[in-house]
Amino acid sequence: MLDYRKMYFQLAAKVADAMDILLKALQEGEADFMDAEPFPGFKVVAIKDENCDSE
Repeated sequence: MLDYRKMYFQLAAKVADAMDILLKALQEGEADFMDAEPFPGFKVVAIKDENCDSE
């Protein structure tokens, strides 16, 4: 008979490992982006929400 409990915990462990790998890749990508030189001509543009009532 199959041991579903063991199979479930093995799957959960593999999913946790995959999440750790993805989180580490995300953090490294964010760090690389923050450490990079800014793009020439890059500027922030504020967008006004026309549907928002001014008080």
